[in-house]
Amino acid sequence: MSIESDLKKDGIEVTEQLDTLKVNSLATNIAKKICDTFPEYGFNQNELFIKLSRLNMYKAKMPEGMAEANYFYKNTSIYFNEHIQDEDLEEFAIHECIHYIQEVKDNRNYLIRMGLCDYTEFRTYGLGLNEAAVQLMASKINGIPKEYVKYFGINFETISPSYYPLECCLVNQLAYLVGEDLLFESTLKSNDNFKNKLSQAITPKSFMAIQNAIDNILYAEEDIIKLNTKIAETDDRNKRVDGMLKKIDELKNEILLTFMRTQNLIISSYFDNAFNNIENLEELEAYRKKLYSFKDYLGIAEGYNFFNNYYVSKMEALEEKYNAFENGIYETSLKIMSRKENKILAFFRAVKKLILGESAKDETYKNG
Repeated sequence: MSIESDLKKDGIEVTEQLDTLKVNSLATNIAKKICDTFPEYGFNQNELFIKLSRLNMYKAKMPEGMAEANYFYKNTSIYFNEHIQDEDLEEFAIHECIHYIQEVKDNRNYLIRMGLCDYTEFRTYGLGLNEAAVQLMASKINGIPKEYVKYFGINFETISPSYYPLECCLVNQLAYLVGEDLLFESTLKSNDNFKNKLSQAITPKSFMAIQNAIDNILYAEEDIIKLNTKIAETDDRNKRVDGMLKKIDELKNEILLTFMRTQNLIISSYFDNAFNNIENLEELEAYRKKLYSFKDYLGIAEGYNFFNNYYVSKMEALEEKYNAFENGIYETSLKIMSRKENKILAFFRAVKKLILGESAKDETYKNG
């Protein structure tokens, strides 16, 4: 299939090509921003500029609901929605330029990998994971501040309020657990370091379930956009429109349930495994702090109480493990124990009472 056929199939109609001066200006700025924001990944700014300056860039008419910019690997080109002002092109180009940097092709010019996404003959794996990781990087490069948002009944804080927000929320949770630096390194270098470490921390089976769930959220959102476009193109209300509206409601509910199930799996798979590996008081306290801080990454919906209940149960389990250390079951820990560490036990009990008290008061965290 030709490039023209691909573009036509996606509803993209080219209106103009950006001139060399404009492309070079974008390449210069983006190369500098990537190197300044992520100096640890060893990019040479001049080499990166040369690479990005080879991109073809176009403005085009695009269907309603489609991304404002799209990278096409077959002809190494970026297509911008024609309504984007010239001064705003850079903001949208960054995400697509990262896609260009991360792509891996075979000797027949077929795309086989893009960052965290694997393209196989029969299926694509990790598309949602990769899009979210790229968007988190783009948001950091663009300096987007954190913002509280609500999508499909889910409240959370994000640096990507407009693009892949739910996917970014879940991937940000994963990055918190095993390292944001590792996530971004694998995203840019298209390697398995992040996937391997995450699989080790939560089990390969859990990783695949989470990766597939993020993909499913992405696909469901795309289906909603397509349905909304069809509804907008319909002149009057009819049974077909009612059917599409019903389908949209079903998809929204599916997204909500998938998000919550995935978030709960991330929590339980990581912290259950990490709990079993605690060998001394220092690791015990680090575990407690990491679990407590996870609350800052949560997506919250009405009636959601999983994290509160999980946290309370783990505080009880940590108290038991602390007592085991204190009573000499773990001799190694006794050697490093100090009087100050006795405060940890009192802290567990105080936190547990506080959480239980707050749970009783807060009706939004009802059992369900």
